[in-house]
Amino acid sequence: MKDSDKQNDSEKKTDSNKHQHHMHSLLARESLLDKNVMASTETPVVRMLPNAHVVKIGGRSIIEAGKDIVLPVIDRLGKELQKHKLILGVGCGARSRHVFSVGLDLGLPTGVLAELSTADALGNAHILGTLLASHGVVAIPPAMFGHLLPLFINSVPGVIFNGVPPFSLWEHPPAIGRIPAHRTDTGCVMLAECFGCQSAILVKDVKGLYTDDPKLNPDAEFIARISVAELRALNLKTLPFDEVLLDVLETARLVKQFQLVDGRDPDNISRALRGEHAGTIVYVD
Repeated sequence: MKDSDKQNDSEKKTDSNKHQHHMHSLLARESLLDKNVMASTETPVVRMLPNAHVVKIGGRSIIEAGKDIVLPVIDRLGKELQKHKLILGVGCGARSRHVFSVGLDLGLPTGVLAELSTADALGNAHILGTLLASHGVVAIPPAMFGHLLPLFINSVPGVIFNGVPPFSLWEHPPAIGRIPAHRTDTGCVMLAECFGCQSAILVKDVKGLYTDDPKLNPDAEFIARISVAELRALNLKTLPFDEVLLDVLETARLVKQFQLVDGRDPDNISRALRGEHAGTIVYVD
């Protein structure tokens, strides 16, 4: 082979290697720690399940409240499943509180406590799944839930999941104490945000948000609608939902509010699904 041919061949290989190893991407050569670079990634987000509603059913407040509370809720959910696509999240109950007490006494870290609470919520999910089985609704195992959710929700009227966010051992240490901050209320709203769902509804045993705990203070005032900023300014001693939800709403792109309703009157669930004001709405400006 002539020297000139060898040179041409070498140049072709070099050009080929350049194209082969170069990645055409906005972020390929940038630091993901640069604030300006991160700001440039603010783009529209796809709504994967815009017609589905995420409804969180309280564990201790509803599932463990007995059949007089649970069965009317089940009956109402069955009727609503004929009209709406429902993603039903289930909360933890008394068992998680007992496990937390044992874990705290033993000095277990927050991440381990988060992992342990999953078993309780999963048990409640199976209870709810059994009661709604006649409607074709089942509890989906956590390992496949996120990946197969679009398939399931487009094949059946509704699905059930364990509402504990899967941070597991990587749960963020809270500012106060060691109880995991991201619990089942948060997991349900975060799921609605990720999949771009139509609404996020928390079903519990209170009418909504009050200026104080209405079970302890009968003079507590009901709050029908409040912004995150206004709620922070009130600095209430207790909330009927995970406090970290305020942080979640502030950074959400698709879910701008959630509604807390009283499941002891199942009509509230139907009203919330129709987009009506049925309890307390917490929103972000």
